[in-house]
Amino acid sequence: MKVLCTLVFTLFTIALTAQENTNHSDNKETPTLNFKLYPNPSYDGKVYITTKDNAKKEIVIYDIFGALVLQEKIATPHLNVSKLAPGVYALQVTENLKVMTRKLVIK
Repeated sequence: MKVLCTLVFTLFTIALTAQENTNHSDNKETPTLNFKLYPNPSYDGKVYITTKDNAKKEIVIYDIFGALVLQEKIATPHLNVSKLAPGVYALQVTENLKVMTRKLVIK
């Protein structure tokens, strides 16, 4: 009887904790909705980064090994990436305490 009660209690507890409250009706705007990076892939050594606010941005670019290859602060929408070798990079943009990350391809 103890085994049966323990089993029922355990199954009941697992069933209750496995329930997830999913409320997908949030109207919160995510900071990445108005973030645009173009052209991607970049052929001419210049990319444009636009956001809703278009404020000053801190740009950090990492290579595929996670090494920092470029760190720059910009106030204009364009970023000079002509010093980067062709490849795939992770671009991280910080603007007004919001951090956005995208994949950047240089050809």
